[in-house]
Amino acid sequence: MMKRIALAGVAALPLAVALLPGTASAQIVELGSSTSAPITAPNCPTSSSGSSCNIILEQTTAVQTVTNGTINPTKVKKAGWIVAFTVGLSNLSSNAKTELGYLKGLDRTYGGTPQLVLTVLKPGKHNSYTVAAQSGTYHLIRFLGTVLQQPLSMPDTFTTFTALPVAPGDVIGITVPTWAPILTYNLTATSYAYRQSRTTGCASATKVQTAQMTIGATATFGCDYTGTRVQYTATEVVNQPYPATYVGGPSAKKKKKKKTVRHGRLHRDVRHHAHRTTVHRLGGGAGGAPLTR
Repeated sequence: MMKRIALAGVAALPLAVALLPGTASAQIVELGSSTSAPITAPNCPTSSSGSSCNIILEQTTAVQTVTNGTINPTKVKKAGWIVAFTVGLSNLSSNAKTELGYLKGLDRTYGGTPQLVLTVLKPGKHNSYTVAAQSGTYHLIRFLGTVLQQPLSMPDTFTTFTALPVAPGDVIGITVPTWAPILTYNLTATSYAYRQSRTTGCASATKVQTAQMTIGATATFGCDYTGTRVQYTATEVVNQPYPATYVGGPSAKKKKKKKTVRHGRLHRDVRHHAHRTTVHRLGGGAGGAPLTR
């Protein structure tokens, strides 16, 4: 399910640009990242049981609004392409039998195995967001318990690269059509927050499908959760505009010379007269005209 325009070969762009002598390297931005708070795989609080460990994001679209005190951490500042994403995925249990039980229960409750879709959102008024672009659906079951860094290729064969175009003002969200263990909570309320694409029942797990899966669809993100981080970032390669001049391209525009006819005539007259008379130079600012007598 590819939305907007696909850009083949972008994965090789940073390396290719770096190898070309005399060219500026492409700018790469990690949207949603924090150097002092890197992406991690969530863990249940030590005192919580399986029934009280709320690390699952289910059947919704989420957008991080505050990360480590930074507001709108996934907001796009320059036009470019999203080429990859990073997500922290919890290992549901260290006991294989217990984990299998959790997996079966979650699959049954939320309609399938853990999945996610990277979603480009255009913010509107009153916490509304419109879907501008989306990636394909990524299946996560193999990667639970890891920090997954994934290029935007069509899984699982990775034969087609499908970068997502972004514009200034867009934000990057995560859509979970089923469920995904990607929430870290009990964090500082003023430093972390995110929103979900629903307006009711915010205090409990959703009982209906609220994930945004349609380009152009708008939803109100009315459920605001403080002290929680959705463990994801997105990698953007910023568009590099054409230089003003380049080989085979337009030539630099020549600056128009100011008319100095009278000034030029004065200098010609002075040079011609200097052959016949002695020129006395007076002190003063540079550019003072020589006087004759």
